[in-house]
Amino acid sequence: MKPVHQNIVNRLQTSTKGNTLLVSAFLTGAVLLTGCQSTGFSQSNVVSEQQTSAAAKSALATALDKQRLQSFSYHSNIEINNDQQTVNEDIDNSGTGTIDSGYVYSYCDDTHDQAYIALIMQAEKEYKDVMETEFDAERTVIEQDYQACEKAFDAWNESRYDSDVVVPEEYQTLFDNYDERTTLLDIKEAKLLDAYLLKPLSLNAQGIYQPLAGKATMLASAQYQARNHRSSINQPVYVDFFKGDIYLWADNFALANSELLDETLGTKWQNKWLKIALDDGTLPEGFGKEVIKIHFAAMDEVFAAAPVSQFDYVAPDTLASLTPKLPAHQLPNMLESEQIIRRVESTADYKRSYQDYMGIFYERIAQQYPELVESSMDDEVDATQSDNFTSKALVQQALAILKHGVDRDAGVDEEEQSATEVQTLYGFDARDQLQWQHLRSEFPSETDKNKGMVMDALQQYADISGQEVAFPNLPSDLQVPNPDNSVDVREYGEELLQHYRDGNGTSMGKMLFNMLPVTPEQFGAID
Repeated sequence: MKPVHQNIVNRLQTSTKGNTLLVSAFLTGAVLLTGCQSTGFSQSNVVSEQQTSAAAKSALATALDKQRLQSFSYHSNIEINNDQQTVNEDIDNSGTGTIDSGYVYSYCDDTHDQAYIALIMQAEKEYKDVMETEFDAERTVIEQDYQACEKAFDAWNESRYDSDVVVPEEYQTLFDNYDERTTLLDIKEAKLLDAYLLKPLSLNAQGIYQPLAGKATMLASAQYQARNHRSSINQPVYVDFFKGDIYLWADNFALANSELLDETLGTKWQNKWLKIALDDGTLPEGFGKEVIKIHFAAMDEVFAAAPVSQFDYVAPDTLASLTPKLPAHQLPNMLESEQIIRRVESTADYKRSYQDYMGIFYERIAQQYPELVESSMDDEVDATQSDNFTSKALVQQALAILKHGVDRDAGVDEEEQSATEVQTLYGFDARDQLQWQHLRSEFPSETDKNKGMVMDALQQYADISGQEVAFPNLPSDLQVPNPDNSVDVREYGEELLQHYRDGNGTSMGKMLFNMLPVTPEQFGAID
């Protein structure tokens, strides 16, 4: 589905520690109803003078708006690489490049040793002893450099407490910025991460989106495939828009739940769905539909305010020249497109647009439903309320979290994020239909802002086939959740709490339930 919306939830999760699950649940319905974006407008295969940035933005806005009520199937693939972090550089003493020393206090010793080892290897290649007179000059330079380094380090260390101490400028710069330098250990760790995790790992999702039928599905999967190790996990997800219910496949949670919380669970969840009802009747009538409308309105307002310079048309054959290169298995499908629209934002602009969206979304919800925000004092829902687990209380908690995120300092580091970009590409076929959407995000490393990880998320779209099965790994009678093949999480939760109130349960469960924000009168003390 539309990657930018998925990233709205992801960024929200990283900015609300301890409350991510609650906020994500609140926004899930809105995000899923947003749909994936496609269009039907004809363009030439050659970028012409008429295809300006303004034309690209206008055409894309129209396309995104039309897609909201269209049905389609989709397939998403996410690839993460750290190729930029594994580039080796020469070791030097000039304050740039890489060093094989993890700590500033050992820099002089390590640099001396590395230089001396290099001289020994040079001598051995010539079948000579490094102590021979012809290497006197090189040994002298190494010793002098070491002494100068030690003297400068002592001065720099003292200057942190005495501002009158003078340090040579090149060493002052080196030691002041030492933690931002890339070490050979950093490069080695990046290569190991790439070889043992990133390359063998594959993340995918597929499903169908049918807004007029009130239905969406997703089969999320993760695969790890190495020479002697293969593993895979799939998570089916079914969304009923009309009833406001989300279903997750229970098998994936049964073992952990049985071991940590419910020792009586057994095989009750085998071949079952878990039903999560987003509205238990405590929310204002029509709240879900209004949330969707406000979500779209906020997205449109933020899009309209985006600078025209972020948009342009690009020729398909230019995709092959992107750096770092696009994943080999993603690129071929992208190159087949007749027309491509591109949007490029700095990471700082991308973060600001998200913050603007959240501000608009919250203000409109607060204006239309003041009763959901006025009762939330000090950015928290009162933990002594007797209805803490109703849909209304959970929404109030989510809105309090959103308000906290809107009110606090945005904290966008312009300098840190100016070198990284978020790029979204939209590819169209000869029928003027959207074939795919590609999102590229860069994540700068701690040691080098220009060398971080890169995430490439490709989402491909197609018409829904009459023979298409949403969940190929499930039997026909489990394709659609119903009361017979599902477990209501709310009802199960009440039974489980009663189980603990009766003095049963696991040690871990007793500890967790005693931490829940409920009153003893509601559930009783758990011993």
